[in-house]
Amino acid sequence: MKLRTARTQTEFIALMAALMSVTALSIDALLPALDVIGVSIDTKSPADNQLLVTMIFLGLGVGPLVFGPLSDAIGRKPSVYMGFAVFVIASFICVHATSLEGMVFGRILQGIGLAAPRTVCIAIIRDLYNGDEMARIMSFVTVVFLLIPIVAPAMGKFILEVYTWEGIFYVQILISMLVAVWFWIRQEETLVQEHRIPFAFKRILLGFRETLRHKRTMGYTFISGFIVGSFLVYLSASQQIFETQYGLTEAFPYIFAGLAVSIGLAIFLNGTFVIRFGMQRMVTTSLLGFLIVSVLYVVLFFNTPQPPIYILLLFFAAQFFCIGFLFGNLRALAMEPVGHIAGIAAAVTGLISTLMAVPISTFIGRFVVTSTLPLFLGFSLCAMISIGILIWIKRTV
Repeated sequence: MKLRTARTQTEFIALMAALMSVTALSIDALLPALDVIGVSIDTKSPADNQLLVTMIFLGLGVGPLVFGPLSDAIGRKPSVYMGFAVFVIASFICVHATSLEGMVFGRILQGIGLAAPRTVCIAIIRDLYNGDEMARIMSFVTVVFLLIPIVAPAMGKFILEVYTWEGIFYVQILISMLVAVWFWIRQEETLVQEHRIPFAFKRILLGFRETLRHKRTMGYTFISGFIVGSFLVYLSASQQIFETQYGLTEAFPYIFAGLAVSIGLAIFLNGTFVIRFGMQRMVTTSLLGFLIVSVLYVVLFFNTPQPPIYILLLFFAAQFFCIGFLFGNLRALAMEPVGHIAGIAAAVTGLISTLMAVPISTFIGRFVVTSTLPLFLGFSLCAMISIGILIWIKRTV
């Protein structure tokens, strides 16, 4: 379909990537400041600091249930503006938080607000494109989006050094407002009036009920919950691992960026591999690889001192390479049986996997204090359960 919004396709891709990237920026830019924020709000343990990362995902899981149907009812653009408004308010709540509870509330609210641009971005692309052209645009948007985790921690560390941790939130507010203005000026509404669907909670409940009836959809959603949960443990504990356990405070942003490249490479290669081998084979192979790497680490370093940093990075890179092949394929496999209710089903499956991932990551993260061994034990357990679910899917569906 011919592009009829932003002046060029390149600008359209950049704008859609910007809408999604505010989410990654809000998560990753905060990582270097977790300890400093913990001191400011008087957290009791490093595990409490991890909640500043995991809780935003809870909001990101809940938000699509509201903003997905809302964008179908009132249009794409108003929904994005409402989401950014919620995000700005939530950011000020975080800036002025004096307790862990206040900060966690602000982070959850940030996630709910950011669910709007994140969800509506995909809807806009679907409004304008379909088939292979939609897949091509989504691939370009994803590649641009993946640049943010590479640069965000370094940006957060720079702001922390020249200002305070509050400055990270102020910069996030500024960037979100700039993206919102760009979106307002350059992007036309893509959902025409006659295609709008009145907002109704009954529609959400019916979508929930129908999604839950599909065993294949639920099976792959459960696997996604375990995989996302295990990855969230790393994401929330990465600052503690590299800065506290290994004393690599200055190198942390660069290490985080390097490992992000590992996931990005897998996502880039998946476009070619999935056509050749199929999604099911890619998921099976990647889960087995994820399990083997995790168990190998546990066997080699059980009841031993921490391995050298280059060994740890090698294991992390291998793990994240496997995870990079899982994210998109698991979501696509889960959505195959529910294409006729794709919008609601995407929100429902996203909520279920998030509601699984947050407690999984919070529980495992409590043990990642002085060693990375609990992290890989958690990886191993999540991989074993996921493979068990995969076997169940193949036998019963």
